[in-house]
Amino acid sequence: MSDTVREDHRSASATDLLNDPVLADPLLARVAGPGSPFEIGLRDGMRQFVSAPTDLNLLIESARRFGDRTCVVDFSDDGAERRLNYDQLFGWRDQLVPMLHIARGDRVAIAMRNSAEWLVAFLAVMKAGGVAVLVNSRGSGPELLAMLEDVDPAVVLADSERAEAMRVAGYAGRVLNLKKPLDAGELAQRAETAATDAGIASPDDPCAILFTSGTTGRVKGAILSHRNVITGLMSTQMSGMVVLTNMAQQMGTSAEALIAQMPQQASLLVYPLFHVSGLGAGFLSPFVSGGKVVIMRRWNAEEAARLIAAEQISMFSAVPTMLWDILHRARTDGASLVSLRNIGSGGQALPVNLVEEVHALCPHAQIGTGYGMTECSGAIAQAVGPDFMRRPAAAGRVLPMVEVRIEGPDGQILTGGEAGEIVVRGAQVMRGYWNRAGETAAVLTDDGWLRTGDVGFVDGDGYIFIVDRKKDMVISGGENIYCAEVERVLGEMPGLTECAAFGLPDERLGEKLVAAVVAAPGTDEATVIEWVASRLARYKAPVRVAFSQTTLPRNGLGKVDKIALRKLWPQLSGEN
Repeated sequence: MSDTVREDHRSASATDLLNDPVLADPLLARVAGPGSPFEIGLRDGMRQFVSAPTDLNLLIESARRFGDRTCVVDFSDDGAERRLNYDQLFGWRDQLVPMLHIARGDRVAIAMRNSAEWLVAFLAVMKAGGVAVLVNSRGSGPELLAMLEDVDPAVVLADSERAEAMRVAGYAGRVLNLKKPLDAGELAQRAETAATDAGIASPDDPCAILFTSGTTGRVKGAILSHRNVITGLMSTQMSGMVVLTNMAQQMGTSAEALIAQMPQQASLLVYPLFHVSGLGAGFLSPFVSGGKVVIMRRWNAEEAARLIAAEQISMFSAVPTMLWDILHRARTDGASLVSLRNIGSGGQALPVNLVEEVHALCPHAQIGTGYGMTECSGAIAQAVGPDFMRRPAAAGRVLPMVEVRIEGPDGQILTGGEAGEIVVRGAQVMRGYWNRAGETAAVLTDDGWLRTGDVGFVDGDGYIFIVDRKKDMVISGGENIYCAEVERVLGEMPGLTECAAFGLPDERLGEKLVAAVVAAPGTDEATVIEWVASRLARYKAPVRVAFSQTTLPRNGLGKVDKIALRKLWPQLSGEN
């Protein structure tokens, strides 16, 4: 790192770290102290990594050193296995870069299922200096079209299914189908001419746009800068290094010696790569650390159990639904989970009985949980191993690079464990929403504080507890479903005069989305469900629809009272 960059920081000394209530952990002071790769300093009033590169591609390039080490394992639709090492993945990426025909700052959409092609696409966009627009590959054709029209990309990198869906929906822009071989003639032509050097990005340059929804029911793109993504990535890595340092200390050795003795880390990727958790923890974190990423196209518990044993998967992060499936396989079929060393979850609280079952079947695994959001480039809080077990009901401990405060209804700062809206600030917080100045201003203050829309509190040890959501959102099987989006589609259905979508507890999914409607005679449940499923991603469709013969209950402001609806649900639906 240049002296110029270092002069822009005030490096935090070990004393500073110990005096900071968030950084009071002596283990963290060792990991993030002066001279370490995770050294923390202050810049623009925020904690930042002193030695962090300014451009994500510089971090990516550092992974070239892993050469012939296995990088990715994935499977085609017919089950054929494909194994690529780091040299091969970089070679494929370098072939693709000149095919993009883009300049620094151009937006490039990626619309594919999880696959090696997706990884190569992202790496190529970073190398070429582009901004990766991560499109929800599970969306319907019209949903894909809406996202693409919103950001107007220079080119879309797609697989065959998404390419076809976009064309049918009416997209007329440039599409490069990475499931088809790259044009041999153009490859040869471009091999003769060196690709234009995109230069190095500034920390605040846009790096990626990830789509998220809100109470308006319309998707919006969160703009993440290179600093945002790198900080989120390094923050997660630092959290893991603290755990390793603690283990090494208990074993009477150093973290470096412990790492040297460990086999290559192998992770099973089940989160969608267009999610911030899939991009960061699922792909980039193991990639820049020399790990092996094993990609599942779609969830299948039997196949997941086979891969865990065959590929010696050591890191597995999934929603509780998937963890239950794997544990059931181990209990009933004798599936081996002995290789698992790190088991994580997020998206919803881990049930106590699930934690107990994981401990019983995987006694050597570290269990962890986290709380984060797209707009914060990933995790806001995490807890792993002993940290997690001290407060299993918490969403994690606030990470060192994030400042958190709790605000009351009038914006007053609450203390002493009082619950209010969780508001965060740090180098991970997004730049804003793409082409949504009003919505950006509603959640992001001029001095960088982001309103999460979640209600919770922080205890004296830095653990954060989520008690409610201001956002009207359901988390079903780890997927965020925004009720306003579903209600907008229901409101377009002929014969429906009123509708309300909301979540109910579900033992397997965490929550299930249901809907209550007032409709014309002859409208049936299956028709309503299919109406939503054909216009949004199928997982966003309600699993049950109840019909009310009277107007839906409303509160004093005239809005549908979903608290009252939940109480009425057994009566409306006939469910006990």
